[in-house]
Amino acid sequence: MHKLFSETACRLTPRKGVIILSLLASYLLCSCDDQTEHQNSTQIAVDLSDIPWQADWITADQPTADKNVWLAFRRSFELTEAVPSIKLRLAVDTKYWLWVNGTFTVLEGGLKRGPTPEDTYFDEVNLSLKKGKNTIALLQWYFGKNGMTHNSSGQPGLIAEFYKEKELLFKTDTSWKAMAHPAFNSESADPQPNWRLPESNIVFDARKDITEWMTNNFDDSKWPYAKMLGNGITAPWNQLVKRPVPFWKDFGLTVYKNKLDFPFISTGDTIVCKLPYNAQVTPYLKVKAKSGKRITMLTDHYKGGSEYNMRAEYITKEGVQEFEALGWINGEKMYYVVPEGIEVLALKYRETGYNTTFAGSFECDDPFYNQLWQKALRTLYVTMRDNYMDCPDRERAQWWGDVVLESGEAFYALDRNADALTRKGMLELMNWQRPDSTIFSPVPAGNWDKELPGQMLASVGYYGFYNYYLHTGDLEVIRQVCEPVRKYLSLWKLKPDGSVAIRSGGWTWGDWGDNRDVPLLINTQYYLALKGFERMLEAVGQSAAAEKTRQQMKEFKESFNEVFWQGDHYRSAGYHGLTDDRSQGLAVVAGLADEERYESISQVLKTQKHASPYMEKYVLEALFQMGYEAYALERMKERFSKMVNHTETSTLWEGWGIGAEGYGGGTTNHAWSGGGLTLLSQYVAGISPVKPGYEVFRINPQLTEFNTIKAKVPSIKGIIVLEVNRKGDTYNLTTQVPEETKALICIPLKYQTITINGETFLASGDPLTIESVLEHSEEQDVRVLKMTPGKYYIEAF
Repeated sequence: MHKLFSETACRLTPRKGVIILSLLASYLLCSCDDQTEHQNSTQIAVDLSDIPWQADWITADQPTADKNVWLAFRRSFELTEAVPSIKLRLAVDTKYWLWVNGTFTVLEGGLKRGPTPEDTYFDEVNLSLKKGKNTIALLQWYFGKNGMTHNSSGQPGLIAEFYKEKELLFKTDTSWKAMAHPAFNSESADPQPNWRLPESNIVFDARKDITEWMTNNFDDSKWPYAKMLGNGITAPWNQLVKRPVPFWKDFGLTVYKNKLDFPFISTGDTIVCKLPYNAQVTPYLKVKAKSGKRITMLTDHYKGGSEYNMRAEYITKEGVQEFEALGWINGEKMYYVVPEGIEVLALKYRETGYNTTFAGSFECDDPFYNQLWQKALRTLYVTMRDNYMDCPDRERAQWWGDVVLESGEAFYALDRNADALTRKGMLELMNWQRPDSTIFSPVPAGNWDKELPGQMLASVGYYGFYNYYLHTGDLEVIRQVCEPVRKYLSLWKLKPDGSVAIRSGGWTWGDWGDNRDVPLLINTQYYLALKGFERMLEAVGQSAAAEKTRQQMKEFKESFNEVFWQGDHYRSAGYHGLTDDRSQGLAVVAGLADEERYESISQVLKTQKHASPYMEKYVLEALFQMGYEAYALERMKERFSKMVNHTETSTLWEGWGIGAEGYGGGTTNHAWSGGGLTLLSQYVAGISPVKPGYEVFRINPQLTEFNTIKAKVPSIKGIIVLEVNRKGDTYNLTTQVPEETKALICIPLKYQTITINGETFLASGDPLTIESVLEHSEEQDVRVLKMTPGKYYIEAF
């Protein structure tokens, strides 16, 4: 035993006492700052990656259910001196809550399983231990069933190691105490959550609770010892991969928006509590009740997207009691179904979510676009946690068509903590690549294996993997995915006419909605995949392969236009529906359609409106790229007005309507509808990276009918601040160019006088030399100034 341990710590002698079960008293009453993690803030720069796992996998040595299992673990020991810096590494399938000496330390640790089809994620936690007796207490939730974005190991287990520097202090073994927590019922009454979700309903019977079991003074002498399942890296958990994303942000217990007058006696009617917006929350209650009364907690999204989601149920004990359901649910409203006669003392909620900040912003003269941007941001945030999700209620699944749009939005709206979630998704997608080189999503998944070819091409392409590199400059992950991408693209074969042959995959989906020209859709997405791959090859130094891909793209583009161009629009030979607007837009943004075809395509996009909100992003982007900014904004307002102006939803929808008027079940929180956020920041505010990692970026605002645009973009190099004002014949642009980058600032050519921070740059004739202006040139309708880092006030008239 390590010298820090006293000899008495080794004696696990029985203690006198009675087992009294309690779960959440400490959890509910713990103090924590809003918008913080519970994890101890002490940072320990110790790399344990070269130390093999030595601990045992343990579980409760008693029969348990095969799913929805909750286990309680304890380990007490004594130290001869305090250890202020401990690094704990631990893994479970699936989630855990951790207390150290009765202090709540980790809120919902663990990630849904599946960095590869065989392996498991582990956490590293920084904490401190005191001199004398210390107690580690951990509650584990084992999902025990597969789902989209979770691949169950089939066995609940815990492994943990505690290090001082690189010296192992103690670990999990059979000296730990472990038991199934008796207050949790493994089965609830129907309805159950739909098959896509690995989570189950939570049913907690307070009559069977364990009081103060996570504290130092609790007597666990009658608890059984843990059972050993294996040592170190072992099946069924296999290799352990370090958690690549931060622990969740905790916003603290909060009163509902419609503040109720407490206390009151329940009449048996459902109590409706309003959340400030659609959020990931855990509901809390404090009541005085007789024993055996059942209280149900669910949200207005309980059947969001036409399928049942999660709910929580609490069975009362006698007297005053409080409870917080640990499994998060989401919605705009929380419903408490409280039996008649119960005295309700308090109702609250705790919002948790991905640990990032809303660092970006956009504002213009028209409140509609400001509201669209904000609703897109809210939709983005509620669809982030273990992975990017299509929706947080029906599926929580990492569909990669959605991820492409979500990650693009995150670069403009969130701080750079968000990049870790995109990187995690990229590595998961390619680590799940099958021996035949096919890829599929959602992954991780234990109950899904179908490839959607269009979404897979989007994921590895220009707007997917390459866009991540363009915004982050993260070359390491590009090196890791480049070869798997090559293998996947090698599956796609060209027909004799030079177009790409359609691979059916598992589900040739394309998009929701009618008039889908699938061969045309696939061909445009294939070219975008080549476009992204060519740039990735160049980035990793494979110049010969990049040149070969460029030649392939050139030949494909020629064939594409010969095969599909019909004189005034694109169409495949066997397609007889109305002209597909999605494919016209994709042809433009891919670079398949040259400028001489823009006028014809723009006319198509003024009459054909078939795309879902997912594909509408590419249609609108095509209009911006072709120079039809005013119509792009007009179409954006027309298409999204119903959901943006809807007063009962704070998020954007899966389809153009709700329920039967929507698509795929009609969720009202679907992040693929948020592409407008990206477009407003990238094209209207005009801020976009030119070289990877914002080494060089462009500022080219498109005022159209606006007179004022304000924006912030949280780039990897720092916050880019922009404000543009137009008044009469005067044009003012204020910006902040971060260090270690250069900005290409575009000023409309019609202005003949330009000053920069009060110094004349252009008055008449040729521009003057100013130290902050490295270069200047003319492009179409703008004068481009290449600027050094700094704050600038530019006036033009």
